[in-house]
Amino acid sequence: MTMSEQLAAFVVGANFEELSEAARHQLKVRVLDSLGCAIGALDGEPIRLVHEQVVEFGGNGLCTLIGGGSSAPDRAAFYNCALVRYLDFNDSYLAKGETAHPSDNLGAVLAAAEYAGKSGRDLLVALAVAYQVLCRLCDVAPVRARGFDHTTLGSFAVACGVAKALGLDVEQITNAIGICGTAFNALRVTRTGSLSHWKGLAYPNTAFGATHATFLAKRGITGPREVFEGNKGFMQTISGPFTIDWCAENLERVTRTDVKKYNAEIHSQSTIEGVLELRRAYGFSGADVDRVELEVFDVAYNIIGGGEEGEKVTVSTKEEADHSLPYLVAVAILDGEVTPEQYRPERITRPDAQTLLRKVTVRPAADLSQRFPDQMPVRITIWLKEGRKLFLEKQAYEGFWSEPMRWETVVAKFDQLSAPYADPSLRQRIVQAVENIGTIGVADLTRLLAQVRRPEATTRRAAG
Repeated sequence: MTMSEQLAAFVVGANFEELSEAARHQLKVRVLDSLGCAIGALDGEPIRLVHEQVVEFGGNGLCTLIGGGSSAPDRAAFYNCALVRYLDFNDSYLAKGETAHPSDNLGAVLAAAEYAGKSGRDLLVALAVAYQVLCRLCDVAPVRARGFDHTTLGSFAVACGVAKALGLDVEQITNAIGICGTAFNALRVTRTGSLSHWKGLAYPNTAFGATHATFLAKRGITGPREVFEGNKGFMQTISGPFTIDWCAENLERVTRTDVKKYNAEIHSQSTIEGVLELRRAYGFSGADVDRVELEVFDVAYNIIGGGEEGEKVTVSTKEEADHSLPYLVAVAILDGEVTPEQYRPERITRPDAQTLLRKVTVRPAADLSQRFPDQMPVRITIWLKEGRKLFLEKQAYEGFWSEPMRWETVVAKFDQLSAPYADPSLRQRIVQAVENIGTIGVADLTRLLAQVRRPEATTRRAAG
């Protein structure tokens, strides 16, 4: 068997009974967390532009758009994935050489499961498959150092998750894997230097294309079976050699993913929590700070600290702000929180934040790098103008896989993000639907998501 055929057999064999109670619970946590992120993103400018295109181009309205309306499965996958991703508040998976956001798969899997009339249990299994494939490929086949984006690995995850939701057989799934793994190899420049809207739309675009391709495979379109190991295939041209025994894999990787407590790039979470702990303990303000020194692991330094992916003190957009550790620390000190409010254009450009972020120094520490990704370590030193030195070292944060976020905390995050677009009754019904998703149909959930109001709809309703 080729590697893609082995992977396809793993997908076909996945079943709900294989999921541990812990994995089932964590999948529900990820679904609710992702839906909160999606609903909270409804007024984002790139989201509005994506919605305009999806509506204008149309397509048979077979799948629900969060916030109302419907479209073809691939376009619904694109739009709903864009919603989940835009705030950069959804979950993450940390491998030594790769970071990804497994919940980026939800919009595609949800569309496929709704199209196929599947149950909530089927949705959880398909989502678990997508999580497992993406996370394990991050473990054994990282592509970041070779200049490719993690969405390249996501093409395999989307193909497998969508195929599982559609109930495809080994032959069809093998073809879907071959097409998607060949067609969607994205460049890491998406996340280096000056950041653009594409940072939040790269994986949704992969979800769009891979969902479309998997439906083609469903109809009988064939793809390269040796996409991984073949001549000029994935290993030879992109990832380098790797092995993975899909016969020995389970569906438990979701339990090693991390939920974000703060609306910021994942590698910043321990730092932000630590800064806020010091702020509460000592009651200082931004005006009291002389300088801040951070020691972090190498991945955090390279991605958000000013290392190999570019300096992080030039901050003028939301995309640049949530990937700048100096900015995140500055607004945590100034505002006492890091939420979507900290990415309003007027907040980003305000002189207090722009001045304070330039007082933040970030450097990598070899001992902290060795402890990553089993920990998310940081050493924080804040020097106050009066001469006092405040110090804190952290290993993780609430939401890291070793310190799982409580269901009540996830519900509170969901309520905070979705409150402008859904009344308390609708929010409660969505929470209950996710909590009981093993006993309902996917259509029961998507009917509720269709009742969430997009900002324009809310305005029209109030005016009427």
